[in-house]
Amino acid sequence: MIRQETADDHRAVREVHTRAFGDNERVPGLVEALRVAEAALAPMSFVAVVDDRVVGHVLLSATRLDAPRRIVDVLSLSPLGVVPEFQRQGIGTRLVAHALDAADSLRVPLVFLEGSPLYYGTRGFQGAAAVGFRSPSLRIPEAAFQVARLSAHEPWMTGTFVYSDVFWAFDCVGLRDRED
Repeated sequence: MIRQETADDHRAVREVHTRAFGDNERVPGLVEALRVAEAALAPMSFVAVVDDRVVGHVLLSATRLDAPRRIVDVLSLSPLGVVPEFQRQGIGTRLVAHALDAADSLRVPLVFLEGSPLYYGTRGFQGAAAVGFRSPSLRIPEAAFQVARLSAHEPWMTGTFVYSDVFWAFDCVGLRDRED
């Protein structure tokens, strides 16, 4: 079952990301900071539950697109985590689909992420650079910079993707390809 995260889930969500991302404390800290950050769009946080246990989590948080006409409020899908023993069972796929449906229902035009084009390319995302978007950092490999264009997207909505300050404060931009 996929449902909206509640305050009672916070400890379990921390555990999901601790287990999914190893000893990297940045990711659980990022989630906690994004939940309370001032933003133009409220975060959307969803959990996957199996037998009353939270086994997966996805977060959508406010970011921006610096487009030629104006700044556009968009979302970032990050992080997505599933505990190891429940991976490769379609839980991550269902979390991504649920998150994109939720964003689309709010008329958010775009959702960005950093991730594998092999994984996310079959889940509604495509290479962002190839369709007119610029990455916010040189640390993000072009192939990892992904976007989902939703029903509210308009052709003029191109430009530079801008992460919220929280991503920069936690040094979570380009994190996948860092060695430290």
